[in-house]
Amino acid sequence: MVIAAVVLAGIIVFVIAAVAIGRETGRLAQLPPRPVFDMDEAVEWIGERLPFEVTAELSHDDVRQILQWSLDQLSVRPDDEVLVVDDETLAYVQVRARDAGHPWTEAQIQAVLDVQITYLEAIGAAGPEREL
Repeated sequence: MVIAAVVLAGIIVFVIAAVAIGRETGRLAQLPPRPVFDMDEAVEWIGERLPFEVTAELSHDDVRQILQWSLDQLSVRPDDEVLVVDDETLAYVQVRARDAGHPWTEAQIQAVLDVQITYLEAIGAAGPEREL
């Protein structure tokens, strides 16, 4: 009798767990996937889409550094709900590059930032500009 009660309790626990897991799995399956910024993937993706004259001058390590500084600048503005890569981001990256002794031009940095926005849109982390 005790064995039957233990087996019955085990079956009930299993059924409850299966229903709960099934319900959550179904709910999560309906949600869009969360965008994930992978630095290695971003550097590769952006590096392949830069204009030739920029890729002739910038290495993947240069692109990685520019991306890192642009992300650093975004983290300085944590209250913003909207991702904006604008003139402020360009200026921030230019100052950091100059301070680190990099000879990158404004056009080279801007090209990387422009393709970064395209990458963020491609992975679903950003959308088109909104009217304010």
